[in-house]
Amino acid sequence: MRGVFPILPTTFGPDGELDLASQRRAVDFLIDAGVDAICILANYSEQFALTDAERESIVTLVLEHVAGRVPVIVTTSHFSSMVAAERSRRAASAGASMIMLLPPYHGTTLRAAEAGVREFFERVVDACDLPIMVQDAPISGVPLSASFMASL
Repeated sequence: MRGVFPILPTTFGPDGELDLASQRRAVDFLIDAGVDAICILANYSEQFALTDAERESIVTLVLEHVAGRVPVIVTTSHFSSMVAAERSRRAASAGASMIMLLPPYHGTTLRAAEAGVREFFERVVDACDLPIMVQDAPISGVPLSASFMASL
């Protein structure tokens, strides 16, 4: 895939609950603006503040509402490769076009060795048949060198 893949914000009501009506409007706004794909559940989407049930609700709502108009990239990041793999399988089953994934991290002072990061990505790749976009977030403290990325 090539083009513009904006991160869809997750919308909430005044009570802190998901606002699904405004979520649909946000999807339509991006599609009407001519994006090439939409990425959901990324850092900007409050992914770390959502419960598993809320994540599933967003995935279902967005994929159903997009209805194939543009590809949908689902972020499945988690520090556990087992959880990230399961999230990736569910996203693939729901109709996602691609997975976006952060490397495993537990804060900036506790880092996995490069071999562990590679194993993490390999486990997720083995779990689903979708392409994976690796999200390099320097704030995580997990360095992803150009040579490491090329070797993946």
